[in-house]
Amino acid sequence: MPEHQQLQRRLGVLDAASIGLGSMLGAGVFVVFAPAAGLAGNFLVLSVLIAGAVAYCNAVASAELAARYPASGGTYVYGRKRLGKWPGFLAGWGFVSGKTASCAAMALTFGHYVSPGYAVPVAIAAVVALTAVNLFGITRTALLTRILLCVVLATLVFVAVAAIVGPHPGGFSAGGRSDGGAAAGFGGVLPAAGLMFFAFAGYARIATLGEEVKDPARTIPRAILAALAGAFVIYLALALLLQNHLTEGKLAATTAPLLDAVVNSQFAAGAPLVQAGAAAACLGALLALITGVGRTTLAMARERDLPAPLARVGGKHTVPFVAELAVAAVVIFLILTTDVMTVVGFSSFGVLIYYAVTNAAAYTLEEHPAHGPRWLNVAGFISCLLLAFTLPPASVLGMAAVLATGAAGRFVVLRLRR
Repeated sequence: MPEHQQLQRRLGVLDAASIGLGSMLGAGVFVVFAPAAGLAGNFLVLSVLIAGAVAYCNAVASAELAARYPASGGTYVYGRKRLGKWPGFLAGWGFVSGKTASCAAMALTFGHYVSPGYAVPVAIAAVVALTAVNLFGITRTALLTRILLCVVLATLVFVAVAAIVGPHPGGFSAGGRSDGGAAAGFGGVLPAAGLMFFAFAGYARIATLGEEVKDPARTIPRAILAALAGAFVIYLALALLLQNHLTEGKLAATTAPLLDAVVNSQFAAGAPLVQAGAAAACLGALLALITGVGRTTLAMARERDLPAPLARVGGKHTVPFVAELAVAAVVIFLILTTDVMTVVGFSSFGVLIYYAVTNAAAYTLEEHPAHGPRWLNVAGFISCLLLAFTLPPASVLGMAAVLATGAAGRFVVLRLRR
């Protein structure tokens, strides 16, 4: 394989952890509790605990592998190194295809928060602006992520205070459904955990940036576990507060649970602050997504699983500029041509397969830390598959078709090369 120009190691623990936490506190924190409560009802907290446990298994596996193989690409690289080229390809292709759709959906979500009447042009402008930030180097990406993360954390503290103080005599706000939570119960705990899991999946961005982290053997595990711990505490606290503040039916019925928690409190005048926080969360998650997809694209191009020009690194700030621009172009195309808000659900299955490969690769390592024994990799692998196949059939079949198409394309290319 030809030598490729390497990216520069510029990120410390704080930078890497901020990118991971910014991904986990994306727009999902403002919407995920409602559909999860609709499935699990009063067992919402149990779903958060299960999702957190599965995320811990995957985070430990990712941290072990990223410290051992500190290169761009995340599980695509680990799968190739530990399991073979095909498992690595399936992980990488699932991540790139699924998360590219997620980028488009996140951009549209931002557009709807900022200017509902002009959501598409605002979404495209956000993609262009954040891609430009990435082209100025990973340190600029980390700086903007920290700024957006501070805005989101301040918003979440405000929501928590509103929920603790108690409801406003005016009652529940408009915008929900009247049937929410009626059929929820213990049987919906696993599907709800599947939804909540994706709120925790942002630590993968840290692993995909392995080539740009200082002292990776020390920095990556600390950043991944710190980001996950912070996200878990925040999600668990919000689940408890929302269940106490809104009744089961109201929580399941609303389309914006954190916004309704404020509107239905003594601080109703602060609702615009929550909307601004949600917009900042969308931008933070979108920035981390574009960065992670670009780095995985770079890694796949280096191994010729994607077109070789995508592996070019250059410019004053040493960035994978061709991969970044290609990802931005595809995201803009999806925004213009696809109803991405329905397609993005398909990526859930791909992400769980991605982490199943992560756990399988970590299992093959000769040494394991005390906080991540080998049996934890087995538990993570089984849990990922279990959650994957409790997803709606349309999501499973849709992403399975995308994975099969990618595998067939790779098979044909390999045959032609021979």
